[in-house]
Amino acid sequence: MRSFIDSVLIRMNSRFLTLFFLVLTPGFVFGQDPETATGQTPTAIPEGPPELSILDHLMAGGPWLMIPLAALSFLAVIFVIFYTFTIRQGTVVSNKFMNAADALIRKQDYLGLIAVCNRENECIARIVYKTLDFATKNPTASFDEVREVTEAEGTRQASILTNRISYLNDISRVAPMVGLLGTVLGMISAFNGMGESSGREHMTLAPGVAQALVTTVAGLVISIPSVIFYSLFRGKVQKLIAELEAAMTHIMALLAAQYKRANYRSSARRESSDAE
Repeated sequence: MRSFIDSVLIRMNSRFLTLFFLVLTPGFVFGQDPETATGQTPTAIPEGPPELSILDHLMAGGPWLMIPLAALSFLAVIFVIFYTFTIRQGTVVSNKFMNAADALIRKQDYLGLIAVCNRENECIARIVYKTLDFATKNPTASFDEVREVTEAEGTRQASILTNRISYLNDISRVAPMVGLLGTVLGMISAFNGMGESSGREHMTLAPGVAQALVTTVAGLVISIPSVIFYSLFRGKVQKLIAELEAAMTHIMALLAAQYKRANYRSSARRESSDAE
């Protein structure tokens, strides 16, 4: 019996000593990692790639091609702002000018209407100026000849409006081509680097292709809004050209009435002089 009690006490003492040494261990007391407590350096967790800004992504495509794309983007913005303020009804046909032209033509005050045309900066004013300038300098010209001058100037003014917005269409076509050029050059460089490497270094092809595609994305970002704004301005120009043609028809109808009246008066005077 005594030997059994002694064995139990020995076992309890051994367990107590084990627990005592665990309590004295710094890692157990302060909740430290066992690897740190035993003096081993913990394994460092690898950090991910640093986050890049939008400018860093753009410059990754190559500055030699990103600079032309930035210039095209700047020009597109300038053209959109310029067309917004210049392509409007007040710069093509205005009610103020039409009312003044109607009143002066009925009074046959052509010199006064020429002065009004010089003051106004409208497409219809330029057309009327060319018409009246030809009519006053060529008093013997027929109405058909005067109408030909008017139609020619009207066609020129309409083509000016149409060609003005074509620059925005050109930017929408050139920008993707410049971006595609940058992508092709980047792919060539990436594949050349892959040909010179071997083994795992082939995996470096993916970042090179990603950088090469940046220029294509930039070109499309410039091209898509440019096409949208070009379509909007083209519809607006077509509407303004239709209003310009209607205003020209009205002016020519007034001039035709004045020519008929003048011809009637001249024929009446001839008949009266012949009768005498």
